[in-house]
Amino acid sequence: MRLLYVAIALTIAGNVVYHVSQKSIPAGVHPVVSVIVSWVTAIVVSLLVLPFIPLRGSLMSEVARLNWTSFVVGAAIVAVEIGFLLAYRSGWNISLGAVTSNTAVGLVLIPTGMLLFHERMTLTHAVGIVFCLIGLVLVTR
Repeated sequence: MRLLYVAIALTIAGNVVYHVSQKSIPAGVHPVVSVIVSWVTAIVVSLLVLPFIPLRGSLMSEVARLNWTSFVVGAAIVAVEIGFLLAYRSGWNISLGAVTSNTAVGLVLIPTGMLLFHERMTLTHAVGIVFCLIGLVLVTR
């Protein structure tokens, strides 16, 4: 259970730093160049962190376990990076941009989770979804 709290805290902290940094990228910087620099930095940081999270085997055996999904995640990351950068440049407020996007993503992932991963919907979930929809309408007005 402790790992869950660490993971959530890391996700929250990373997202806050991510959005503040994205919003602060100078307007004249080419979006793709910004993404390239961000991901070169991400590669360097990942290589520095790698020794602290033990591999189950060799690095090559870990790479051999990969499938198409890691490549799709990489492409999706580029879409998210460029999308947020352009949204902030077009005037999207940092205080509402992530809330709007994440709520909409969450709503799309509900049927996705049910169809692809056989996740269940409860009455409590349904009530929460209604509140999310109401919040999304209010936030985007």
